[in-house]
Amino acid sequence: MEIKLDKQSSNQASVKISLNEADYQPKVDAKLKDYAKQANIKGFRPGKAPFGMVKKMYGTSVLVEEINEILSKELNNYLKEQTFKVLGDPLPVITDADAIDWKNQTDFEFEYKIGFVEKVDITLDDSIKASDYKLKVDKKAIEDAVANLRSQYGKMTNPEESQENDFLYGDLKAEDGSYDKALSIPLSKLDGRSVKKFIGVKAGDVIEFDPSKAIKTDLAEILNVEAEEAEAIGGNFIFTIQNINRTEDASMDQEFFDKVFGPDQVSTEEEFKAKIEEILSENYNKETKVFTEEKIKDTLTEKAKIDLPESFLKEWLLKANEGKVSEEDVEKEYPVYAKQLTWSLISNKIAEENEIKAEHEEVIAKTQDMVREQLASSGLGAQMEDNMEMFVNNYLQGNEGQNYMQMLTAVQNDKVLDFVKDKISLKEEKIDVEKFKELIQN
Repeated sequence: MEIKLDKQSSNQASVKISLNEADYQPKVDAKLKDYAKQANIKGFRPGKAPFGMVKKMYGTSVLVEEINEILSKELNNYLKEQTFKVLGDPLPVITDADAIDWKNQTDFEFEYKIGFVEKVDITLDDSIKASDYKLKVDKKAIEDAVANLRSQYGKMTNPEESQENDFLYGDLKAEDGSYDKALSIPLSKLDGRSVKKFIGVKAGDVIEFDPSKAIKTDLAEILNVEAEEAEAIGGNFIFTIQNINRTEDASMDQEFFDKVFGPDQVSTEEEFKAKIEEILSENYNKETKVFTEEKIKDTLTEKAKIDLPESFLKEWLLKANEGKVSEEDVEKEYPVYAKQLTWSLISNKIAEENEIKAEHEEVIAKTQDMVREQLASSGLGAQMEDNMEMFVNNYLQGNEGQNYMQMLTAVQNDKVLDFVKDKISLKEEKIDVEKFKELIQN
């Protein structure tokens, strides 16, 4: 057996493996003898068929199977011995598969394309500068959050006379008879001129208007029709009011505080707003943490200057996902993939050089945090805490173990980023929400 490496560029190469009869025939014969001992061939007792007959029947398929096993094992072992980092999987170069004479040929040569990077060099010191963004929660953000909560926990009333932002429930009919439905019209969706007709009215009043002109947005949704139908709606409609619905904001009292945060968590308006500010800060700074870390990744990626084998990786992605993606899909998604791959190479190098490893207990803790966040967002929260172990185990055992590996990688990545932040020059920068939105857009 002979293996040759031909480097065609700084990041792509071909590997040729030459096999002669001595490399594979002993294994082929051994397997055929096992077949002969078990073969159940018509006209012969089980295991008593002549070896020559078994070889004639199964020899070619066993030969192909054994050669493929040898190629896979030897290629993997050879690549593990190299100093460079192989990316993706080797791609077999198939010139003419039909040209192989499996029955008579004794010497074989196979070729594979590989993509690699020679080395990953990254030095972490205070010459690398980055901003650690922290969001300041302004009074307007707090007041808006309080207003939304008061509306969310408010009480529904049915006043006699309508006001701005009420909902009017009634029957809407087109004069030509093409439309007739009972529905609720949110006055906040009407334009400035039209809404005047709907303010100060009572149950039983009749209003004439053109919905296509009066309703600014969500016309199809409000009228409960398809978008195509909504485009054709116009002309004079008659709306007969049956009821007026209004949400009165919740009072800033203990009952409201308890509904939002649980019994006896806060007891005054000042404590309530302080709690809102704390939660907003926590939520905002989760976003800024992600943004900060992405910027650090960008900085290290640029500094490392890793030259990826682009043409090879695109070909590998296409073949690895054959039938699932097109060349256009690969071209479109490649920049994102290349960025993720580059960071993965850098992160793994930093972890290897500094013995950074993810522990099982850390994987469990991170998964618990993820599950808690998901439960909280669905309104379940603390009452499901007793079942946390079951949720975590189900998730980590799912997807044939891939979920566990993904969480393991995520934990290691977190630890690497924490390590990086300690080594580089990281300056805290406080910004407001508007500034943060600008940064994200740029």
